[in-house]
Amino acid sequence: MNPTPIHRAPENPTARQALALAGVFQAASLVDELARTGQVEPRAWETLIEATSNPNPESFEAIYGGHPNNLRQGLDTLEMLVGREQANPVVLRYGFSLLLLMNKLRNNRKMMDTLGQKMSHIQDQAEHFGATHENVVASLGEAYQETISTFKTRIVVQGDPSLLQTRMMPERVRACLMAGIRFALLWHQQGGRRWKLMFQRKALRRALDDLK
Repeated sequence: MNPTPIHRAPENPTARQALALAGVFQAASLVDELARTGQVEPRAWETLIEATSNPNPESFEAIYGGHPNNLRQGLDTLEMLVGREQANPVVLRYGFSLLLLMNKLRNNRKMMDTLGQKMSHIQDQAEHFGATHENVVASLGEAYQETISTFKTRIVVQGDPSLLQTRMMPERVRACLMAGIRFALLWHQQGGRRWKLMFQRKALRRALDDLK
């Protein structure tokens, strides 16, 4: 990823929740784009993969590469959601499913421990090969497949079947889903809750305006 200036993360908890939630919906958006077209915007992709392959960032803003625009695709989706505009229903379904799966993960201590071990190994891989190397992407996809995808509740990805069977595509899709889980956990850690999406839309909208 090209270096971007570090902007200090907002102190406002709602703004931090908005950034984390934007990561969830950016992951959902990229899953949809990969499944339908096989292509994604490089900056959006790199932001998610770098965030997920580094479970111990030095600061909150370091998680998303130091600038809110690295999460612009997710922020735009979130803005449509809180503004009651028409957003891609498939992306919304993926996003809310990721939040649901994150809650299931949080309540499964054994799986959390297993995932933590896997992420430590992936961090070592990323430091050796680079975060977006296909070995790292494959490991992220494998981590998702061996943990989150074992829940009875699963995300069924819709798209072009021929594209979804091409080399590295299943791994890239699962890596995006793993990124969605990473940002969903961050959202919860910052105080994000599902009910707030319903009852605190105005506060979330103000936070999104401040991030423009």
